[in-house]
Amino acid sequence: MIRGQANAPLSGLTALWLALSGIMHPASADSLDAATGEVLLTVSGAIEHTNGDGAAALDRAMLAAMGMAEIKTSTIWTDGVQQFEGVPLATLLTTLGAQGETLRATALNEYSIDIPMAEAMANGALLAFRMNGVDLSSRDKGPVWMVYPYDKGGIYRQEIIYAQSIWQLVLIDVLP
Repeated sequence: MIRGQANAPLSGLTALWLALSGIMHPASADSLDAATGEVLLTVSGAIEHTNGDGAAALDRAMLAAMGMAEIKTSTIWTDGVQQFEGVPLATLLTTLGAQGETLRATALNEYSIDIPMAEAMANGALLAFRMNGVDLSSRDKGPVWMVYPYDKGGIYRQEIIYAQSIWQLVLIDVLP
């Protein structure tokens, strides 16, 4: 059975959508299709849906198929307002059946930060792989950059959120 957030079964329509979107094998609801393009992000640990060795290796098309979203915001690392496109972190975690307490996000340079799962699900993070209509490369904070709607102020303009705004993100490990 496919399960979603809080261990609740996903509806038959959701399971069908995941299969038809190319994210999951129609024959096996617990396994993802293999990535056919360059893997941008790997998610491992306490997840239900994988495509090999207990992890989900995701390419750009697989991430986009989960449902694209957009944030327009300024950042402390760029000039002016930027347009970021990607998959909401909460959507990714729900789609993969993540069931842990902590996310360990790791970048290409091995920088890592632990993020409480409850905060990750509620705080509006976007796993951006496009900025201003251009795919992010490792030279410009890609392949994936965790961004927040910083211009909304309040909680988004705190040092902890800036520390969680990990760029060159390549691995998320869901810890129990």
